[in-house]
Amino acid sequence: MNIPDSSWTPASIHPAFSGDEVHVWRASLDQPAANYAILLSSAEQMRAKRFRFEQKRRQFIVGRGILRIILGHYLNSPPENLKFEYRASGKPTLPAGMLQSEICFNLSHSEEMMLLAVTQKREVGIDLEYIRPNLDIEKLAEQFFSPSERAELDALPSAKKLRSFFSGWTCKEAYLKARGDGMNYPWDQFSVSMNCDESAKLLGVKDDQRELTRWSFHALTPAPGYIGALAVEGHGWDLVQWHFGGFEMQAPASRGPFHN
Repeated sequence: MNIPDSSWTPASIHPAFSGDEVHVWRASLDQPAANYAILLSSAEQMRAKRFRFEQKRRQFIVGRGILRIILGHYLNSPPENLKFEYRASGKPTLPAGMLQSEICFNLSHSEEMMLLAVTQKREVGIDLEYIRPNLDIEKLAEQFFSPSERAELDALPSAKKLRSFFSGWTCKEAYLKARGDGMNYPWDQFSVSMNCDESAKLLGVKDDQRELTRWSFHALTPAPGYIGALAVEGHGWDLVQWHFGGFEMQAPASRGPFHN
């Protein structure tokens, strides 16, 4: 999968936070699963075996392997040694007692691409979608969007509706993932900006208007045909975009995509 873009820094440079940064990684899942399977825990390997389709199995293995490699470099740990805990929503986190456990992360994938957000001491949510032109966006908007979101979407020119639908969808999902609610919180009880040409932001939350000042958003365009959104706790952070280019597995504890 060829996704060149000069705004994404190659991972040959070792990642490190400088000041108040939020790091977003993009990577292709179109890679051999054998390169990454050895890094997965026994539970992850069992989960991989439960996928009915080979493509989904490969994507899970590659995605988890890349997650482990990237987090391992932030934590100065061999990727296969990392352990994860899971919130009730299913959101993975690092154990509270782990060294540098102030690292927060969230990942999303669609088709053959994944995005990973990494922060320090800030809750974060990220969503990625491949723009599918054949979706019944009116039906989905009626089911998941708030009245104000539907009204804004309906008022847009036809040429902007599809991308704006996905812009709103990714913002909503990134926000719920940042909160840790997953799909459990009613999607029509909060509103985000829908116009894909305007800044992504949270416009209203029915049960707690304080949420409007708690979170900030950023739209992402990782590759042609894809759209993403980032929800970050707080304000005043700087975005750094990294590109993970893949590697040939040799010694998992010492070799990875960051070696020059």
